Amino acid sequence: MNPLYNLGMRAFDAGIGLGALKSEKIKKLRRGQKEALDYLREKIQPGKPYVWIHAASLGEFEQGRPLIEKIRRENPEVKILLTFFSPSGYEVRKNFSEVDAVCYLPLDIKSRVKEFLDIVNPCMAVFVKYEFWGNYLQELKRRGIPTYIISSIFRPSQIFFKPWGAMFRNMLRCYTHVYVQDERSRQLLEGIGVTNVTVAGDTRFDRVTDIMRSCVEIPQAAAFVDDAPVTIVAGSTWPPDEEYLIPYFNSHPELKLIIAPHEVEPKRLDAIERKLTRKSCRLSSATPEEAREADCLIIDGYGKLSSTYSYGDIAYVGGGFGVSIHNINEAAVYGMPVLFGPNYRKFKEAYDLIDVKGAFTFSDNARFVEILDRLLTDKEYLDECGRNAARYIKENLGATDIIYGDIKPLLDTLA
Repeated sequence: MNPLYNLGMRAFDAGIGLGALKSEKIKKLRRGQKEALDYLREKIQPGKPYVWIHAASLGEFEQGRPLIEKIRRENPEVKILLTFFSPSGYEVRKNFSEVDAVCYLPLDIKSRVKEFLDIVNPCMAVFVKYEFWGNYLQELKRRGIPTYIISSIFRPSQIFFKPWGAMFRNMLRCYTHVYVQDERSRQLLEGIGVTNVTVAGDTRFDRVTDIMRSCVEIPQAAAFVDDAPVTIVAGSTWPPDEEYLIPYFNSHPELKLIIAPHEVEPKRLDAIERKLTRKSCRLSSATPEEAREADCLIIDGYGKLSSTYSYGDIAYVGGGFGVSIHNINEAAVYGMPVLFGPNYRKFKEAYDLIDVKGAFTFSDNARFVEILDRLLTDKEYLDECGRNAARYIKENLGATDIIYGDIKPLLDTLA
């Protein structure tokens, strides 16, 4: 990469060091990056073929997971290395059983890149959605290692399409093949001379469908919704989301609410309970009988949300009044309409679900009330919107099979 990029990486490295003095999260990142190479020296088996898959964080991991599991299932002789950039991905999935090694990705500094690749010597590299590390990409290309990016999506506002974006356009040309979510992305790339592109779709559709098929029963939730006219499941909520949700719920006795806040520390749970004027209970401490008598069930732990959506009639997905919405496909796959706030511009599925009337967005209370009032009072409309959401997910399955079909010949040579 050019000197300016490398200088930027050195400054970034110094910034991580300073941030580690104040932030526990950045401290974990710093420690993980420093320990990664030693970990790999111990863990990597020389001479064995490794597929290296990199996900920035937990969301990208879930996107790449269907491909990881398919490679493991179809090519058990191939080793898999999974790397993360963010602690929010690594700390949750560091013991993921479908791979052979998991670690942080050393920062994109030339000496570390070469040492990393010397140790791992991957037969293939797969980046998920948004990962453009210039030194890694150039060195992978120089070594002739097939390199892919999957489930990526591009917008005209990105630096690749700006007059001053030549350095970043060169990164794109390092990929052996680019798998994008939509035709618009393919056309944008074609406009800058990147033509080794396939519109494969988004592997998240495959992932949420797998999750739905392996849905785990939650006895308290089953008892809670028994005989309930309509239940909203609100997932990954933040305080701004709850400013709309809770007052509406308090004033509609015909409605039940399951709420799974994004953060579940005691302070957040206490704050939610103080706003409720109807009877509530927490999942971790409630019996099915106690849940049956409550109006609001609070999910006070992690790992339950995807199964919890199966108990809803309407979904609310949080984050739309913050950085961005969370995973709306995770709810839509259960065949119910999805509501979310206005910050969804990075997500194609949000636009698509709104277009097919499987999802709704709002930015003020009047619109929020209008949407929910219609869904609560018009059963036929509620059912139609749910069918629209389920149909959209079903029509977009198959990205994993397309990608795997392309890389299978190379994997077969490693047996």
